[in-house]
Amino acid sequence: MVEIREVKELPKREEVRVGFHTHIKGLGLDEKGKAKKVADGLVGQEEAREALGVVAQMVKEGKMAGKGVLIVGPPGTGKTALAVGLAKELGEDTPFVAMGGSEIMGSQRKGELLMQAMRRSIGVRVKEKRTVYEGVVRDIKYRVSRHPFNPYIKVPREAVITLETTDDRVTLTVDEDIAVQLRQLGVRKGDIIAIDAETGRVYKLGRAREESDVGGIKLVREVKVPEGPVKKEKEIVYTLTLHDLDTYFAAQQAPISLLAGLGPESVTDEVRKQVDKMVSEWVKQGRAELVPGVLFIDDAHLLDLETFSFLSRAMEKELAPIIVLATNRGKAKIRGTDEEAPHGIPLDMLDRLLIIRTRPYTRSEIEEILKIRAEEEGVKLSKEALEKLAEMGEARSLRYAINLLQPAYTIAKMNGRDVVAPEDVEEATRKFVDVRESVKYVEQFKDKFL
Repeated sequence: MVEIREVKELPKREEVRVGFHTHIKGLGLDEKGKAKKVADGLVGQEEAREALGVVAQMVKEGKMAGKGVLIVGPPGTGKTALAVGLAKELGEDTPFVAMGGSEIMGSQRKGELLMQAMRRSIGVRVKEKRTVYEGVVRDIKYRVSRHPFNPYIKVPREAVITLETTDDRVTLTVDEDIAVQLRQLGVRKGDIIAIDAETGRVYKLGRAREESDVGGIKLVREVKVPEGPVKKEKEIVYTLTLHDLDTYFAAQQAPISLLAGLGPESVTDEVRKQVDKMVSEWVKQGRAELVPGVLFIDDAHLLDLETFSFLSRAMEKELAPIIVLATNRGKAKIRGTDEEAPHGIPLDMLDRLLIIRTRPYTRSEIEEILKIRAEEEGVKLSKEALEKLAEMGEARSLRYAINLLQPAYTIAKMNGRDVVAPEDVEEATRKFVDVRESVKYVEQFKDKFL
């Protein structure tokens, strides 16, 4: 049993690390599929977002069989963010798996790595009757400590959360497992969640309709505030991936695997067949439904012929995720051959891909992105500091400007300020240089190198 206690006092809040794409909630499209300038955490790239909206509609209508998506554009134009937006557009619980071409090519077991990625990209939505704590999050605070393996990272050890319905209000203290889930799901005030009283599993159900528009970002799913008591019997819908089930069944068969000379976590083709058969029965009984997710592979030009062949076959399968590739290369050699091809991808694979392009961000778009990231990371910026960072983003790179947010905020606090001023940004740029400046600096001393 997990530990959940009712409390009266709330601890002091401390900051915990925020993921790079936690602010993205969808593609930011209106009911006609047209992109809004700023919505769902995305800014600009209207053409690409509308194209992915068409892809999302094709997926929902079952018309993406045998097809994939290729996003092409310069570095720092939001290719990964768009892939995350596509997954969120398909549903809050749609699995999203991101990989890099170098990660795949660096593995000695590429086939197994890709198979696991494919299985992690396919969800199984299961329905069960459970006792849960459900309500709108009215307050959430964390007690944090240093990570046991990385002292530079703070991790939640406990959380105090206040849940409210139209008829009830309860404050709970939850243990580390639940606190970590709350952080991973990006739960904040105004979200409607449910916590399984027995297993501690957290379900993010949506956003309270009364608070569905925060900071100009319209969230994907608006949910009516629950009625009745916070603690109740409820049908819970949660999503596992096929890989989750694979590893669970492999662990159940660990003694047999050990006798056969395999490791306790080995997932064999036989285990996968058993899982597929069981899931098929669940679907027939109405206990579950399949949720195709998004498998995103960045730097696709680094993949070799064997990997492209695997992905091409995977697209043809009845049960397959939406495969989204991304690259910033024009022409490149197909790895493993001497042939050059567009984007370093074989022509027969390119024929299966819908190609979407991204464009460099404008100054105003960079400023909007910085405002969203600052709000997500809890960084308070003065108007002048925001303009300074936007200038940095335009002249150098958006990633560099985003990376300066926390250093500038830390410098501001060291100088006794709660709001980042332009001089804090300037001090951060002196302390943390961009790539072009670091290369230029080292080039001055190249004659002294061996």
